[in-house]
Amino acid sequence: MGRRAGASVSFRVLITGFIEWGILAYFLALHLTHLGLILRAFFSIRGYLDEVETDRLDTAFETTHYKPMTLICPAYNEEAGVVASVNSLVSLRYPEFQVVVVNDGSGDATLERLIAAFKLRPSHRVLRQLLPTAEVKGIYESAYVPNLVVVDKANGGKADALNCGMNLARYPLVCCMDGDSLLENDSLLRIARPFMDRPDLVASGGVIRPLNGCKVTAMGIRGIHLPESWLARFQIVEYLRAFLFGRVGLASLDTMFIVSGAFGVFRKDLVVQAGGFETATIGEDFELIVRLHRHLREAHRPYHITLVPDPVCWTEVPEDFKMLGRQRNRWQRGMLETLWRHRRMWFNPKYGRVGLFSMPYFLFFEALAPVIEVTGYIAFGWSLWDHSINSAFAILFIYVALLLGVLNSVISVVLQEISGHRYQGFKAWSLLLFSAVAENFGYRQLTVWWRLKGTFDWVRGKEGWGQMKRKGIGPAPPAPRA
Repeated sequence: MGRRAGASVSFRVLITGFIEWGILAYFLALHLTHLGLILRAFFSIRGYLDEVETDRLDTAFETTHYKPMTLICPAYNEEAGVVASVNSLVSLRYPEFQVVVVNDGSGDATLERLIAAFKLRPSHRVLRQLLPTAEVKGIYESAYVPNLVVVDKANGGKADALNCGMNLARYPLVCCMDGDSLLENDSLLRIARPFMDRPDLVASGGVIRPLNGCKVTAMGIRGIHLPESWLARFQIVEYLRAFLFGRVGLASLDTMFIVSGAFGVFRKDLVVQAGGFETATIGEDFELIVRLHRHLREAHRPYHITLVPDPVCWTEVPEDFKMLGRQRNRWQRGMLETLWRHRRMWFNPKYGRVGLFSMPYFLFFEALAPVIEVTGYIAFGWSLWDHSINSAFAILFIYVALLLGVLNSVISVVLQEISGHRYQGFKAWSLLLFSAVAENFGYRQLTVWWRLKGTFDWVRGKEGWGQMKRKGIGPAPPAPRA
């Protein structure tokens, strides 16, 4: 009997040790990979900025090599900020571009705001059905903004709205964005620049930053400030890690796997060939990039997908826990949907670096991270409660799971300050640095929980976006007259 009990205890200790040290190894690999991408991205950004300093954008775009562009801006219940957003779009610097705003069956006064602000009138423009979409109810053009087109259609979701914009796009490049986002004045010049240098470029992404706290006028951003909300400040640090360094690092390895739906430029012909944006997923931006990789790899066509670190798109981020939780839940479900849909690419050398690096990276360090991280926290907490914790494991868990996360966040903030800071003043710098430390104690664990819930919701087959409420990104326009 004693032998059995001893064997049982030994087996439990063995299994516990395997779980504990396995989780530690995972956290170490996760944070060291992120650190490697951050450092690689920093040197890539420095090289890019040195190159741009010697290359005047205006001179470059005076040549005949630039490609005209169509901006597609889906809008669903965006009455609070749609006029400010469209005003900023039509005033961007670019030699030749068209703005297509797609009102995707809004239930508020989005269309009325646009009609009143831009004196829209019905158009007889022919709509080519390159991609299937929900019913188009009407097309409008402005009496005084010649490059603006507004489409009113039945609700079909963001992907359907982007496909509708593709059908109306007259130019070879299309820029897809969100209706609640603002672009810096020369963002199009910068994000389109790689298309002049690389004829095989398929897509180019820009950096996304939280708009909250910035001063916004009818003509765009006129002051960049930190938000008052700590929740929004933590998201600034997250976006720095993810966009400015994480994705730039992936792009430098030619393994770029996602171009944000908030700001990305694509070759229209290849998007149409690939079937447009997938309407049966909630992660249409991620899914399109993976499908383009797959389509072009299987066709044995040379191509590149990149991210440019200095064209910035500013977007409103949630400032309450309920909305933020819904957003992270949706992002997790969208990623899992896409990875599962294209699972034949996992570890498949046929797809080159994408199959052998990008897919495993997103599978282990993004998709499965919530499950493994929560398991680690539970194992750590159980060992403390059971008084069976290994002192070496406890010390290493704190260092690897928490302090390496702090290190990555702090390095991201410091490197963005070196490579081109946006937030002016010692106070803003200090608050951002403090946020980089503080977000690892409570906020990070909360986002992991939301993503874990998103994982279970995906397994259960949950669909839909969930209602998102916004404050609006600009001064409220006057209500349209009856």
